[in-house]
Formats: sequence, structure tokens, C-alpha cells
Amino acid sequence: MPPDIDRLRQFALRRQFPHPTTLGRAIARLGFVQADPIRAPARAQDLTLRHRVTRYRAGDLEQRYAKLGIEEDFFVNYGFVTRELHALMHPRMPRTPWSAAERRRADSILAFVRESGVVHPRDVDAQFSHGKALNWFGGQSNISTQLLDAMHYRGLVRVARREGGTRLYAVREQTPVPENSVAAMDALVDVIVAKYAPLTGSMLSKLVQRLRHGAPQWTSARAAAVVRAKQRLPHVTVDGHTWFWPVGEVPPVRRVIPRDTVRLLAPFDPFVWDRARFEHFNGWAYRFEAYTPAPKRVRGYYALPLSWRDRVIGWANLSVRDGRLVPDIGYVAGRAPNDAVFRRALDEELAAFTGFMGL
Repeated sequence: MPPDIDRLRQFALRRQFPHPTTLGRAIARLGFVQADPIRAPARAQDLTLRHRVTRYRAGDLEQRYAKLGIEEDFFVNYGFVTRELHALMHPRMPRTPWSAAERRRADSILAFVRESGVVHPRDVDAQFSHGKALNWFGGQSNISTQLLDAMHYRGLVRVARREGGTRLYAVREQTPVPENSVAAMDALVDVIVAKYAPLTGSMLSKLVQRLRHGAPQWTSARAAAVVRAKQRLPHVTVDGHTWFWPVGEVPPVRRVIPRDTVRLLAPFDPFVWDRARFEHFNGWAYRFEAYTPAPKRVRGYYALPLSWRDRVIGWANLSVRDGRLVPDIGYVAGRAPNDAVFRRALDEELAAFTGFMGL
């Protein structure tokens, strides 16, 4: 029997939330963890990892970053990637080349970073005093900091660690260009599919197009990579959409009884990220409203989708007051399920979140 939408939703849930494991294994399984600087009350990368890592605590990723063998980098968004994925995207060739003056400045900074080992942007600014310039969001920032960002994107330097949220840089040793661009593009697509599947054909195409961030040097290869992916990946047509997933995986042939589990999910969790799929799976639209003017918000500044069993049935805005977690929960149906099992599961999730926050 071919899967229906309920089985596809359960397939997505089962793929995304296997038994928790170590931090290193969880990142290897995900391939890429999207990052976001907003802390409300925790950052997106921590919220994503808390369900996937045993005894994970907010901030563990940043604290253990240097020992994990991972990199901060662009993929389809900015975040944390495995070294294997990082190597597939480099050496990166941006679409906008440097001027001769920018190249000279970058060479000088690179020599300084190599001599220093690990540098804070203020060290570079103190050494070179390049001054300030307009940044991409309309404010002023140090030219040295902008150059470090550009050098990081180009793969000349890497993020060694963070200090108070600020990236500290070291020289990135250069890696050879992948010998086979077709194989490299297929490998990048496979990381996308493994992270976000099951994916509709249209979302698969959109995500591959977002590789313009991670691999701009292969712009002309993206369309062919999508065609190959749709030919080689297992798929099925349900409700007018063709859905794709990784080779070797099989959706359930019948609907299973879901676990009595409540989860508070990150806005960028791979189970939530595809907003069209979210609405198709759950019957209502979720939108991230942190950048929406307050009077126009429907769910809240940083509403976390609340899943119960195998559906998302509401959302929660969490805050910390006087060292205590304060939840503000809303439900699509207008009220919580009248179910003692749900209330107990919700209490357990809020208690787990309190521990995750170290409260």
C-alpha cells in the first residue's frame, strides 16, 4: 500500500527524532544545524539539538565547538556543518570578486592571523586601523571585521571558537578542489534530502537553489543536480505532490500508534522548517514572527511549535523570570486537549526545558 499523508508525516517525525545520542553523532546525522542569534530564551541551534542529544544543555554546542571537528559556515543557511560537508563547498568562489585594494588588505590580515594563531576582530582592527564602512544592514562596522567575514566566507580563515558570542578566527588550511563537480553536487543534495525529507519536488528544487550561498562556484550545475536527484531518489505522489527521501529509507506501510510525547520545537527545526509541508501535515500555518511588527503578530515573537504525538497542535512563548521558566501556550483548537496523559507529557517537557536552560 502506498503511503498517505499521515504516514508521510509519521515518516518525517520518525526520521527527525530518533533516540537521542551524543552531540557529535547528532551533528553528523543532521549534517547541518541552522544557527540564529536570537535567544528567546535559547538560540535556535540549541533548541534544535536538545531533542537529539542526551542531556543537552543550552550553550553546549558553543562550549564544545572547538573539540567537535565541525565548522561554522554557509550551507543553505548559516550554521554548523560537518568537516566533510565543509570540504565539499570549498574552495568557494564568490560571485563578487575583490578589488585590488581589498585583496591587498585581505593578504595582510591573513599573514597577521597566521602569525597570531587565533585572533579577535578587535585585534585585527587595532593592528590595521582600516576604519569603518557601511554594512549590509545599513549601520557602520569596522572594515577589518567586514574583511574577516568575507575571508571566512571565501574559506581563507575559519571560526576557531567564540568568545562572548564574537567569532575568533584562525587560518583555514586550503583543501583541493573536488575532482568531480557532479559527484560533489550530488553529495550536497544528499545532505539536503537527508536533513529535510520527505520533501516535495518544489521544495527540493528551492533548497538546491539555496546552495548559491554554500557553493556559488557551481551555479550552473544546480539545475542538472535537481534533475538527477529526482531520477535517482525514491519518491511517491500523494495529494498532488511528489515526495522524495533518501535512498535506502522506506516510509511506514501502515499508520503506527505515536508515542505520548510533547515537544517544543525550534522555529528552524527541520521538522518545522518547510512551512508549506508543515501546513500540509498539520492543517494550519506557522510563521516565524520575530521580525514581524508586534501589532501584527499572531502567535508571538518567538513562538515554539508544540507537537503532541504526531501532530503540531499549538505553540509556546517561553520566558525566564526570577530564575523560573514561564510558559505562555496557545492551541490551534483554542484549548488544550482534555487528556490527563497530555497534561503529564506537557509537564515533563516543561521540566526538561527547565533543565536544558540550567534553571
